[in-house]
Amino acid sequence: MAPLFSDAEPQTSVRAAATPSSHLSPAFPGRAPWGTAGKLRAWQQGALDKYIEKQPRDFLAVATPGAGKTTFALTLASYLLHNHLVQQVTVVAPTEHLKKQWAEAAARVGIKLDPAYSSGPLSKEYDGIVVTYAGVGVNPMLHRNRTEARKTLVIMDEIHHAGDSKSWGEACSEAFEPATRRLALTGTPFRSDTNPIPFVQYEAGGDGIRKSVADYTYGYGNALADHVVRPVIFLSYSGNMRWRTKSGDELEARLGEPLTKDLIAQAWRTALSPQGEWIPAVLQAADRRLTEVRKAIPDAGGLVIATDQNVARAYAKMLREISGEKVTLVLSDEAEASKRISEYSAGDSRWMVAVRMVSEGVDVPRLCVGVYATSISTPLFFAQAVGRFVRARKRGETASVFLPTIPMLLGFANEMELQRDHVLDRPKKEGEGLFDEEDRLLAEANQAKDGPDAAGGEEFSYEALGSDAVFDRVLYNAMEFGMQAHPGSEEEEDYLGIPGLLEPDQVHMLLQKRQHRQIQRSKGRPAEEADLLELPAEDRPVVTHQELRELRKELNALVAAWHHRTNQPHGTIHNELRRQCGGPLTAQATANQLKARIAKIREWAK
Repeated sequence: MAPLFSDAEPQTSVRAAATPSSHLSPAFPGRAPWGTAGKLRAWQQGALDKYIEKQPRDFLAVATPGAGKTTFALTLASYLLHNHLVQQVTVVAPTEHLKKQWAEAAARVGIKLDPAYSSGPLSKEYDGIVVTYAGVGVNPMLHRNRTEARKTLVIMDEIHHAGDSKSWGEACSEAFEPATRRLALTGTPFRSDTNPIPFVQYEAGGDGIRKSVADYTYGYGNALADHVVRPVIFLSYSGNMRWRTKSGDELEARLGEPLTKDLIAQAWRTALSPQGEWIPAVLQAADRRLTEVRKAIPDAGGLVIATDQNVARAYAKMLREISGEKVTLVLSDEAEASKRISEYSAGDSRWMVAVRMVSEGVDVPRLCVGVYATSISTPLFFAQAVGRFVRARKRGETASVFLPTIPMLLGFANEMELQRDHVLDRPKKEGEGLFDEEDRLLAEANQAKDGPDAAGGEEFSYEALGSDAVFDRVLYNAMEFGMQAHPGSEEEEDYLGIPGLLEPDQVHMLLQKRQHRQIQRSKGRPAEEADLLELPAEDRPVVTHQELRELRKELNALVAAWHHRTNQPHGTIHNELRRQCGGPLTAQATANQLKARIAKIREWAK
């Protein structure tokens, strides 16, 4: 390994000029954001100074996604290797793709790590290895023997994964208990469960509940103030959902309205169903937003995070039709998937659709627009997903993430700047664990299954009957802007058309102006043109539920037939009918409006 420190330098104090930062950009392995090139970021230098001062055996650094944890870890590894405090490095990563990414990053600063190591003696040309948590779990004694043989620094990337299963946690404890130094990294809130994480210190508070204690913390709020990460605009979409339960009952609910947890989960899944109109409308909106962003950031990319492989394929097909471009589809944590991500990251194509592989750690700095099209409901996964879009490359970039109007998700979005610790001894509340099934489905979705049961049978214990999308609101900097509007409307376009390069205060000002304009338009609109949600209850049309249901059923059947004839997405057909005939979404339309659309689509067929 090439020397990175002068022998004349004191071994107890390392400033930026004397560290590997001369070889690294502050955002390495991504591009350096505005104003930070040529030196370590303040948090990286601060964490390094604290480590060198205390020389701890265990050190936990919590830094928001995109802040540069890789740079900090490699700088520290170089210091320890040069000063002969350790003789080798072991990096433990969550995925196979991240093994390669860590090895490439380390090679650029003269640290050679073998990402393909499986067993036996390591070639003398390497300074260490990169393995996954699953790999450690398979053979912990192999790694314990390596750790005991030489003074070892173990870097555990996204350390919370060591608590993914009891076996993984026990394997990490067994393998790395003899390590000379252990550096734990995480960029997201710790686990939602109470599984203890190896080598993490916990302290009891006044209430007797133990919480994790970080040695250095650099949260999203700090990084945002330092222009290290992008601010995030969350665009929320509501709509009416209809589904049939396993028992045969037909239910209808609107996203965002007060519902039981069971109904929220079922309505949420219905929204994400490729057979409905919600997801095509949201994907269309996200593509329009990406087009706007690319005016200022030509290589800006978009990512759709799907629940399982089947729907991921369906979303990719929709996006091909919407954008007219090839879509990168990532279905599993395999070599081919890793290659696709690398090619997408290096290119300038518009969209990538993935199940989970790019939800954490994978570095694609050009991602600017995201669609959270998964039913995973934990704050950990949400923060990981949003973290894919916040890495800043230059000042003024803004990320946009599209969400269903699920109260839990809106809460996560509003709490982006809060720092969380991992809590042990937490009593389980009634109803908690409702979404454990989604976590199980996610694990299965990560496996390379292509058969009809790839996503697990329980997900299809109900049948999605139909869904509509309506623009709901914008969340930015823990504030809400806008009112509900139809997809494709002038009001929605106002929010989708916000420029891609703006300072945070300019984004806030523009959102305020757009909201004011929307309110003024609403006030000046004739009652017959208003959204039904804007009309007073006494002015809303009175028809029987059965009549409306039959009309919707007839319209949806005609739309499905037109879809099979033209291959146009259902949402596109409904939007065109609304454009030509007027009126709100199908779920909100009057009987006369539904009849007009039925007549229009029959006219098309002739």
